[in-house]
Amino acid sequence: MNTAPLLEVRNLRIEFPTRRGTLVAVDDISFSIAPGEVLGVVGESGAGKSLTGAAIIGLLEPPGRIAGGEVKLAGLRLDTLPYDEMRKIRGRQIGAIFQDPLTSLNPLFTVGQQLVETITTHLDMSANKARTRAIELLASTGIPAPDRRIDHYPHQFSGGMRQRVVIALALAAEPKLLIADEPTTALDVSIQAQIISLLKKLCREHGTAVMLVTHDMGVIAETADRVAVMYAGRIAEIGPVADVIHRPQHPYTVGLMGSIPTFGHETERLTQINGSMPRLTAIPSGCAFHPRCVHAFDRCPRERPGLLPAGTSLAACWLHDVTGGRVAA
Repeated sequence: MNTAPLLEVRNLRIEFPTRRGTLVAVDDISFSIAPGEVLGVVGESGAGKSLTGAAIIGLLEPPGRIAGGEVKLAGLRLDTLPYDEMRKIRGRQIGAIFQDPLTSLNPLFTVGQQLVETITTHLDMSANKARTRAIELLASTGIPAPDRRIDHYPHQFSGGMRQRVVIALALAAEPKLLIADEPTTALDVSIQAQIISLLKKLCREHGTAVMLVTHDMGVIAETADRVAVMYAGRIAEIGPVADVIHRPQHPYTVGLMGSIPTFGHETERLTQINGSMPRLTAIPSGCAFHPRCVHAFDRCPRERPGLLPAGTSLAACWLHDVTGGRVAA
């Protein structure tokens, strides 16, 4: 498998100018995703997960803006592309799946009309061939009787079926990258499992790279190859999914994993992280997690740690600095 990164995000910074000053929502984050790889991005609400996905596909809501860094897809710089050029990339090379399928579907048109329009816009294909492809896409996403359902309107589908239609729409032009923002949150557990299975199948069969944004560690554990844990607009830890779940290296990740109940293990109490995610107007100095961290020492409020080697992962924590701080036990 080709391991050269398909998506490269380097030192990305997202700002929101306000009358009271500039708020930094995503602060100097870097990661990459290879073809056929699923990178899970997890963290509490307000960590900057969805904003990162929106920045990559060029859909940041004003006044939000990319204030620094770069985003590259197969070597092409995306963050400096004019709006019309980015529109051609979106849909053709990057597909998007959002939490609420109704925001992606036009209630006035049948799902077939929407699929055919997307296919003919991005691929050199006649309307008849596009309709055949649309039926194949609906079948591949597990929609029964696709040749009949293609002429139905979005309101005639259940929530889970609508999400499948959105996935078919996102895949219509065979994109290289899929940004999936909470794609299973509104669905019941059995439908979630089917959607997860579908995403994994796409990666396996088409080499699609997937950025999976969610707060659900169960979905991450089932789907992702690697996981990036975000906190207050920064990456706290990034590494192979099994290692981050079972051997977390950042105190925030330790707390996050400890707060998840596990079947077959009796626990009197789940781990609790005291305090809450800081507001953008009050990001602490140094390590943003230090006010909530039981391991914080004098260096933590003074200096912001970069990502440091920690086992098979990288963790933004001074406990892993072997040169000038405490070393994790």
